[in-house]
Amino acid sequence: MAYTITTRSAKEKAAILLIALGKEASAKVFQQLSDDEIEQLTLEIANIRKIDTKTQGEVVKEFHEAYQAQNYIMDGGIDYALEILNKAIGQQRAYELIGKLTSTLQVRPFDFARRLDPSQLLNIIQHEQPQTIALILSYLDSRQAAPILSALPTDIQAPVIAKIARMGKTSPEHIKEVERVLEKKLSTLGVSDYTKVGGIGIAVDILNAIDRGSERYILESLDAQNHDLADEIKSKMCLIDDIVKLNRGSMQRVLKEVDNDDLVLALKGVKEPVQEFIFENISKRMQEMIKEEMEIKGPVRIRDAEEAQQKIVNIIRRLEEAGEVVIARGQEEQLIG
Repeated sequence: MAYTITTRSAKEKAAILLIALGKEASAKVFQQLSDDEIEQLTLEIANIRKIDTKTQGEVVKEFHEAYQAQNYIMDGGIDYALEILNKAIGQQRAYELIGKLTSTLQVRPFDFARRLDPSQLLNIIQHEQPQTIALILSYLDSRQAAPILSALPTDIQAPVIAKIARMGKTSPEHIKEVERVLEKKLSTLGVSDYTKVGGIGIAVDILNAIDRGSERYILESLDAQNHDLADEIKSKMCLIDDIVKLNRGSMQRVLKEVDNDDLVLALKGVKEPVQEFIFENISKRMQEMIKEEMEIKGPVRIRDAEEAQQKIVNIIRRLEEAGEVVIARGQEEQLIG
């Protein structure tokens, strides 16, 4: 039997592709695979004695087309991918590729929403129920969701953020229904179980990206409606990593309030860029002293380091509330002298 590109298995094609890529590129691919996958592909490569140039070219072309199709799906959704691929490789081939990919690829809901300008999306969703708005914003990048949240009527901003924070698992049927209403089309989600969306983390990300005035108003409103939830969100809004968002003056103001023992403990558990930023804002003599104390103290419990970090975070939050320090938030936030 003569083997053609269409009769070869996926593993054979993968092996041919690796051969075509060469040793160095194939080695990098292997670094991303499991031991079982490496074993199977190595065996497949060993069984291939000779591959003609035409077959190699066809395999590489098929891989390139599939790679492009997957990117189109993730960037703009299935309809967008089909439109582009129809023009590039023809309708029949486009449908074949999309069919193969969507059988294994989980397409994120609300692809159409991510392609819209925030002002356009606001016009579509502003009259929806808070629960529906919360569901949609949960799937957006926080930088896209933040201006939408701040532009919503003030009386529903806090309810929306509360629903995002308390959102657990949402059935794909409900997600599809919301998409039907908003887009008038069905998207193939490829999800058979319940999808987790929202949560405290998403709510925090959105509020961290929003302008300071809207954030303060939303948290105050939320505090009046659900004090415990507001406290939970506030406690996670400013993390120790956010210290790098302080300017030099603000950083030095914070350090005046920080106990040296707490600083030593906190520095034990922070990332290197955070540690470097803090050291840049203290004198060389103080740097030497802190580093010496860190070395003397040796290993510390993670819990102790986290408690010290939280004390510093609380100081930052308190000083920010008092207007004594400024944390740079969204990309659009600017400072004036």
